[in-house]
Amino acid sequence: MTSAILSALCVLTKPIGGKLIFSEALLAALQANQALLEERLQGEKGLYEVRRLREEVRAGVPWICIDTEDVTWSFVQECLLLLLSLARNLTLQLELFNQAPSPAMSRLRTPEMAPPLPPDVLSVAQQKTLGAALQFVVSLGLCPYLALGVGVPLGRRSAFGKLVEGLVCHDVAPVPERRLLTTTAVLLELSVLSSLATMVYTRHLGDVMAALCQLGYRPEKGTTKEEKISKEERKNCREALQKLLGKVYQPIVIKELLILQGGPKQVDGGNRSPLSQAPPWLRRLCGQLLSERLMQPNGVQSVVRAILEGGAGGESDWRKCDGVARILAACPQQSLSSDSYYSQVCPQILELLHFRDKLTAQQFQRVATRAALTMVQDCPMFALQYLLTPLFSSLHRCGEGQTRVTVEEWELTRCAEDVFKICVVGNSPSAPLLKALGEVVPVLFDLYCFTKKNASHLRAPCQEILLWYFGNSELSVALSTLQQLCAMDGGAGGVASGFHFTPGSDGGAQLNPSETISDEDDALYEKVSGEQWRVECLAQLLAEMKDSDLPGDFFLELLQALTCWAAEEEEEEQEVDTSAMTLLQLEQHLLGKVTGRGQKLALLQVLAVMCEGLPHTLLLRKPTQVVEFIVAMLQRACVGLDQVRAAASPVETQTLSMGMGLVATLLSGPLPLSAEDYSSMSRLLPPLEEISQRHPEVAIQELASDLRAAIATHGAYQPDNVTRATRYQCPKTDNNVSGDSLGPAGVSTEPSSGTPSRAFSDCMLGACDPEVPTRAVALRTLTRAIQNRDREALQNQEKVLTLFLENLEHEDTFVYLSAIQGLAVLADFFPERILLRLQEEYQNVPSSQKERSLETRLKVGEVLMRASRAMGDLAPHHGRPLIGVFLRGTRDEDCSVRASCLSNLGELCQRLNYALGPWAQELSTCLTALIKTEKEAEVRRAAVHVIALLLRGLSDKATEVLSDVLLDLYRALKWVVRSDTDDVTVLHAQLALEDLDDIMRRFIFPAQKLEKKIVVLP
Repeated sequence: MTSAILSALCVLTKPIGGKLIFSEALLAALQANQALLEERLQGEKGLYEVRRLREEVRAGVPWICIDTEDVTWSFVQECLLLLLSLARNLTLQLELFNQAPSPAMSRLRTPEMAPPLPPDVLSVAQQKTLGAALQFVVSLGLCPYLALGVGVPLGRRSAFGKLVEGLVCHDVAPVPERRLLTTTAVLLELSVLSSLATMVYTRHLGDVMAALCQLGYRPEKGTTKEEKISKEERKNCREALQKLLGKVYQPIVIKELLILQGGPKQVDGGNRSPLSQAPPWLRRLCGQLLSERLMQPNGVQSVVRAILEGGAGGESDWRKCDGVARILAACPQQSLSSDSYYSQVCPQILELLHFRDKLTAQQFQRVATRAALTMVQDCPMFALQYLLTPLFSSLHRCGEGQTRVTVEEWELTRCAEDVFKICVVGNSPSAPLLKALGEVVPVLFDLYCFTKKNASHLRAPCQEILLWYFGNSELSVALSTLQQLCAMDGGAGGVASGFHFTPGSDGGAQLNPSETISDEDDALYEKVSGEQWRVECLAQLLAEMKDSDLPGDFFLELLQALTCWAAEEEEEEQEVDTSAMTLLQLEQHLLGKVTGRGQKLALLQVLAVMCEGLPHTLLLRKPTQVVEFIVAMLQRACVGLDQVRAAASPVETQTLSMGMGLVATLLSGPLPLSAEDYSSMSRLLPPLEEISQRHPEVAIQELASDLRAAIATHGAYQPDNVTRATRYQCPKTDNNVSGDSLGPAGVSTEPSSGTPSRAFSDCMLGACDPEVPTRAVALRTLTRAIQNRDREALQNQEKVLTLFLENLEHEDTFVYLSAIQGLAVLADFFPERILLRLQEEYQNVPSSQKERSLETRLKVGEVLMRASRAMGDLAPHHGRPLIGVFLRGTRDEDCSVRASCLSNLGELCQRLNYALGPWAQELSTCLTALIKTEKEAEVRRAAVHVIALLLRGLSDKATEVLSDVLLDLYRALKWVVRSDTDDVTVLHAQLALEDLDDIMRRFIFPAQKLEKKIVVLP
């Protein structure tokens, strides 16, 4: 039956060729096909059931017009009758199919058999016939009767559409509105069946929607009585439209509504738009329907998909994303209230950030980010309530004063990622957004500090968010937040007390209750170490701001606070009468003092970490910041003038001299200062005047007075004292090393003669000075002179060597480390002579100074180790004598010397490569004996570590260089793993065995190289 009906449709829609003009040929084809169908229905027995069913359908419908003069409408009626016949036949067959199958058929079926197809499944040829029939129905029975501006006109679709527009007769019965209603009703009846609905809606959804909009919502004004349809019919059309909009995939519905809404108003003479201008009533209707689609669940996603689906991520798609974002951020006129609109849309916007598909995620995140930022700027009140508060909710729950509940890992991860996308990726700072983010910055910083302790994927987003916040906030707000993070203002604002972050199972973090520490000492240690870690993390965060002035401004703020602290110390020294206080007042007074002390300690801690961890180029990037730094130094010196001890202390004097030296350097620099520079330096005038009047030393008074005069006259008056102050190195006036006389790098710029120059002599004398800073500076100056191949330093290398060796015995680390560095540089430049001298110093031990000689030998061993590292490819040539020295040192009576020799031996041997061959047997015997007989665990660790360094340094060459002793070394390592009682020694042995295992695997199973060899035959 279904095939017969479809064959009848095929006859009706079959094209017939002709030599007439195209319009007449089409009308003739329509009439001929109708006549042919009627003839076959009457004459063929196979179509008897089709004719019977068609007559039943004809008798049941009220819209048949037999005497119509319009050929096209007559043809459409035949198509509609056959389509309704097909729908009724399929409905009947589906009812029979859905009934319970007979027992006989159930027994014949096996599990391997495919399920039977339902009767409404059509073949490809049948679908093609049905599609052609539907196209004729829509083109001849629906689109020509749409009002101007409703839907896309047929003339803009194809050339066939232009022809159809001229063939339809509107002035004959039935009236156009009735024809439109009839066609739409039949198409809706067909769509009851899922198989037919797919054919109708995938190709003609927009036309059906346009027809329903016109029938249900078009104003009746201006239409004749015959063209009007009843109110009941209009109501049914409206209900059908709402039902259709709710049943079809929403992005497709939204796309069709946008098309129905029409294009912009056309300008005379302009290019034709692909969409015609819709009438006002249709534009209002489409706007209302689009608003309803938007505000329903997942409406935002549907709108975004409707506009962006099918894009390839190009520039046009980004413009679409921005356009959609502006649409979502603006409350439509059809909405009941702005509050209800944003309460429904904002959560959906946040959900757009969570898609994982690559292309979809990029577009959706772009839309969500731009929409959120636009809302924050245009309507901050609603954005704060419905967008920013849910966005930061997970971080708020971690903060102080919130409900004591745990925060799961996925919540923190999603929150950090969402904030990163909106703030950092969107990069559109605004006051409401920065204010909302500033409330959770302490919690976010705690999370960042936690991620610095562990390997976490949250570290990068947290760091970028914090950098973005500090980079876009106002300076006063950023400085206040930094002080809060350092606990300098007494406030916490971070993670709630009793809770802490713990590692998550997916590499994130989660908030859990912390365990109570009963021991007060342990609790105090945890608190102090946590504060120290926070300060270090803050310094690392500031170090990332390489193009910002904030680190320098914060540093100057701390210096200013330090100056105020020095001024407050005098007031605190005055005794306070506590006899007249009540207990509550006394308690508040004591708590205030404790809090103040804590804040001062925090200030000193932050200053110490910043000075140690941040380079001066970051702390003082601009001349104005240098001036501010000097102002803080001079003001602190002025405060110290009131205290006699402070003014006389060498630290205060050195600090004051250094500050004035910096001022003199600015005034005497190679580049001339501008008027703005002098204007900023005018802040130095009051403290310089106070120093020139009140400082106890006359030389400093005169220098301060001269600097003040030079600044006040903008450099017009510049006495010699100012130029000499730029050469200041240390507070001593005797035996100091002049920086200018040695040039910018400490290298002498004066011509060398037979006798040393004054600058070099000063350096030599400074290396013997009892003052530690002077001696250390002199030693480092001599080291730089050797590195730069200063002629005087190279000519007097024996004297310089003697000075370095003498300073090895100094107790201060600053001095003997400078001497070690100088000896290592000498050994690098003159290896043959210096290494020989160092070997003698390392072996000869004066018996009268045994304890001091032990320290000196260890320091010489450090020099030899640094020299071994610096040998490079020359290690096989210069390192052979050192092997014998180190092997003899392994028999020393002191365990520290034995461990030092073994450590140096490992550093040297891993650089010898094939030159190690002659020493392999002796080296193996020594190491094996020490591993098995040495009582000191430190020496056994060093011996095992030598084997590990050997294997790492030789790598694949170990099987060649150590071929005779490799088995002995392996057995020694296995003996350590089985028998040694020291855990560290066992760990070193296990690591060495792993290295040996890797070497042997590569030796036994070499890597296969896919290469071709081309041999040229003679």
